[in-house]
Order: sequence, then structure tokens, then C-alpha cells
Amino acid sequence: MVDHHPAAVEVEDLHVSYGATPVLTGVALTVPAGGGVCVTGENGIGKSTLLRCVSSLQQPDSGEIRVFGGAPGATPEFWRAVVTTVEPPTWYPGLTVREHVELVCRANGQDPEQAGIDEALERFGLTGHADAIPPSLSSGQKQRLTLAVALIRPSSLLILDEPEQRLDPDGRKEVAALLADYVAGGGSLLMASHDEEFAAASGAEVTTMESLSA
Repeated sequence: MVDHHPAAVEVEDLHVSYGATPVLTGVALTVPAGGGVCVTGENGIGKSTLLRCVSSLQQPDSGEIRVFGGAPGATPEFWRAVVTTVEPPTWYPGLTVREHVELVCRANGQDPEQAGIDEALERFGLTGHADAIPPSLSSGQKQRLTLAVALIRPSSLLILDEPEQRLDPDGRKEVAALLADYVAGGGSLLMASHDEEFAAASGAEVTTMESLSA
């Protein structure tokens, strides 16, 4: 008997318009379980809209989306399995960088010390900012904190919108290596990026937004 594992993401004939302007037209996409896909293309071509729909943050006009065989966002299990950076994170007033990472660990049933918070902060160059509050960070530091929080908690699928944005070349290499490890360990990855070199280093298959449309 064949053991069938559903794909991580299946998108069929997806249509989204803003008013009279079509943004996605007949988009089809499959992210295999344990694989990575990176969608490239110019700004305004619909990459973020596609990711928002797969993340259940936006309803398409028509089409079908399945995440691990089910409707996106329909169950608590979805949010236990899926991490997305499509929406800007909400920073809690008065909580430090370290406390934010601890909060995410506790919310996902992890012991913060065992989760390796110190290593995560060091890896993302945030050790010296652990006691700062996130609004005081630079845009690049906020991006690194967003990724640290996304990667420290357990998940089966990462949906990342331009994770390389505002990172220096060394930071891009570090994040690409972490994403490659995530996929190699059985995780699935769907992301949008302008940087094909970064996408390839992350272990993702690179495809253009144009090639996904009917």
C-alpha cells in the first residue's frame, strides 16, 4: 500500500482582483512536503498576495488552496504547523527582545532555555540587543528578530515574504543556510524573494510569478 503524504501547499486556479484590477489570474502552485519553492518577480506582480492567501490572511475571489490537505487557517493545527512573516509582527509594549522570543517559545509549549534562545540571538546578531525593546531596533535588526522568532518555534511550513530584505550579505548567507537546514530536516518552505542567489542557497526551487499564471 502506498503511503500518500499530501503536498505542503497546493494552489489551483487562484484568482484575486483589487477592484477591477486582476492581480492573480489562474495561479497554480505546488510545494512538496519537505521541499521549498521561491517565487520571484517584480513588485506589484502578486507575490505577497499569493502568500497572504496561502497563509489564510486574505480570501481569494476563486480557486482552491490546500495546506497539508486542508483549508488554510481553518483549525488550530494549521497555526501550530505554519509560521508566516507575511504580516508585520506585533511587538508587545514593554517586552524586551529576549522576552518576545521567550513568549513565542512558551506559547508553543517549549521550555525557553531548552529551545536555545541564547544561540538564536547570537546567530541573528541580537545578543547585544536582548534587553532592548523591538521598536528601538533598526529595520535590519527588526527583520532579524522576526526571523529568529519564526525559526525558533516548531513548525512544518514556513511562509516567508522576502526574508532577505534589509539584511547585509553575511546575514543573507546565514539565513539562507538556516532555511536550507530547515528544508533538509523535513520542513517545507514557500517564500517570495527578489534575490535568486539567496533563494537557491536556501534550498528552494526558484520559479517566476509569471510562470504560475494561466
